[in-house]
Amino acid sequence: MSDWNEKVIAEFRANGGRVGGQFAGAPLLLLHTVGARSGQARVNPMMYQEVDGGYAVFASKAGAPTNPDWYHNVLAHPRVRAEIGTETVELVARVAAGDERERIWSAQKAAYPGFADYERKTDRQIPVVVLEPAP
Repeated sequence: MSDWNEKVIAEFRANGGRVGGQFAGAPLLLLHTVGARSGQARVNPMMYQEVDGGYAVFASKAGAPTNPDWYHNVLAHPRVRAEIGTETVELVARVAAGDERERIWSAQKAAYPGFADYERKTDRQIPVVVLEPAP
């Protein structure tokens, strides 16, 4: 895990799910996944959007040409956990497609224009991952 991620995670946990800096005021969660190849536990901070009783997260990787590792992890192991505020919830991840993806992605770009910048920087379609309550 990068030092930057470790600092964000520590600040998130110390402040009941709130952080400053570039994430000040933004909805942030900590996504717990299992490594696709390693099987190791992973934690990644990321912005989210509430959708239909669940959450959407975005595999933007700041507009890099490849998807982030956590995206491959949720494809391999869709049962995940997320820390949201002071709560931890069990979720199941799935990739949004078609109209659902466009609706969620458009709302994210409107609320946080930096995501439109990420889209312009890459040739890939940035995946939108929906996290729904686990049964």
